[in-house]
Amino acid sequence: MPTFTIQLADLQAEGPVVETKLSSVSPGSKAQPLPTLALVDTGATVTVIGEELVRRLGLNPVGTALVNTPSSTSVLCYRYIVRLVLPHDIAVEVVALGTPLEGQNIQCLIGRDVLQRAVFVYTGYTNTFTLSL
Repeated sequence: MPTFTIQLADLQAEGPVVETKLSSVSPGSKAQPLPTLALVDTGATVTVIGEELVRRLGLNPVGTALVNTPSSTSVLCYRYIVRLVLPHDIAVEVVALGTPLEGQNIQCLIGRDVLQRAVFVYTGYTNTFTLSL
């Protein structure tokens, strides 16, 4: 099982963030993979990508979903098939929701749809987290 471990200066303040590359899986897509800062989010049911990434990659929706957020209920979001490439070239394809993520330092939330196939270890006292997938 491929694994990576990341140590941050302050894991509690920064959260388990990881540099990824996000790309389209559509045949014939000419968009280059985009470097993306993602947060491993055990509170997110599914993976989420910012609408700016959707636009830059030229993604076409494959469906819709109604989602609840901390401040809203039944928000209509589009679904997109994307490939996330994590450290050590660990690649995973998911159906991600496109949502606004303005005002944050991240462009992606890695949700439980990815974590259900993984082992995620958050070691607060060493400011590290490990993801095996």
